[in-house]
This record gives sequence, structure tokens and C-alpha cells, in this order.
Amino acid sequence: MRSFQRNFSVSPSCPLLPLQLPSPMETHVWFVLPDEFKSVSLLNQYMELLSPCEKENVLTICGDQLQKRALLARALVRTTIARYQINNHVVDPRSLKFRNDVHGKPELVWESDDGQCSSPLHFNISHTSSLIACGVTVNSPIGIDVEEKQRKIKNNILVFARRYFSLYEVEHLSMISDSEVQRQEFVKLWTLKEAYVKALGRGFSAAPFKTFTIRAKDATNSGACPKSSSI
Repeated sequence: MRSFQRNFSVSPSCPLLPLQLPSPMETHVWFVLPDEFKSVSLLNQYMELLSPCEKENVLTICGDQLQKRALLARALVRTTIARYQINNHVVDPRSLKFRNDVHGKPELVWESDDGQCSSPLHFNISHTSSLIACGVTVNSPIGIDVEEKQRKIKNNILVFARRYFSLYEVEHLSMISDSEVQRQEFVKLWTLKEAYVKALGRGFSAAPFKTFTIRAKDATNSGACPKSSSI
């Protein structure tokens, strides 16, 4: 996996430097830090990269910070994808078209000589108050999730885990005596499970967290819930 931090300090009107597509089994992760964007003029320029529907969605969000994060998320998707040249095409971020697949997952629509078709490029986005991340792959579905490292769990962690996690994962958490380490492990598992469900693209109701198990590579098969699949 390769990680890149986008620098949005330049004007959106400046040409984007082209980038090679990820190789097979490679994931590119692009991210921005919302707190670094304080220029209203610059944010207004990014608004102009969005489609009319995207603009409407952003402007209907209540709260300046939430609205700003939504704007940066859409700008990150458009300017990131535009850097990848498919079939040697130079792409204007404003020209990109998106649609939802049959399960509602956003996908890129690519213009080819034969008309519109699904792009081999897959993307997924996630954001918190301090980070916006976009993952990119080719010919392979991707899901990404980011959570605050200091995310607080209001409920008892094991009680909460029994509600959503597989038996194996609950037992794994119950063996951690240090409460802070247990909280960190819970957040890690939650993030991995949410990213996996987003990669499947069928929605959370079609892939409940309890129906699959996240295991470490060196974990044995003992203790797994029989009705759960492992990943």
C-alpha cells in the first residue's frame, strides 16, 4: 500500500500532474487534513469542481465544519481520480461522472469510444473530524474506514462487542486486561470490519458485523464462531 498526502495549497485551476494507476494488488491511499484549510477563497474554488448535485448536497449539510469536510471529501475524490490517466486521457476533475451501483455504492463512469462504461478504477472514501482519506485500486473493490485514535466508547466495550462482533472477536477482546489496550483493539477491529463491509459494497444489512471474523495472520482457527467466515 502506498500513502500520499494531497497538497491543496495550489489553485484547483493548475494542471494536475499525471500518476500511474496502482499495480495489481496495490492500493493507493490519499489523505488530507481538514484543519489545514482555512482560506474561504480556496474552498470556494474547490466548490466549483463539484457537480450541481454534489454542490447541493454539500450546501444542505448543517454546520460549517461538517460542510467543509464534505466539500473537501468530494474535491479529494475528483482531483485524485483525475490524476490517473486511463487510455492516455487527460481528465478535468469537473468532467468526472459518478453513479451508484445496484447496491448504492458510488462508482466512476468512464467515457470510452463505445460510450459510457464502468471504470477499472475503484475508489472509496472515509473521513473523521481530523482526516479525510480516499483509497484507490484497479480491478479490485476497495473499502476504507478511518476512526479517531482517541475515540471514546460510551458503553462497556465487551457488552458492545457482544452485540456486533463474532464470538472469536469477543473472546479475543476479553483476554486483554489493560482497558486502554482493549479500547484500541476494539477500535481497530471496528475499523477493519467497516472497511471490509464497504469493500463488499452491499450495505451493512447485507453483511452484518457478526457474520464474519477478523483474525490476525498468525491466529489459529480455534475459537471461531462456526457461522462466521474469516477474513
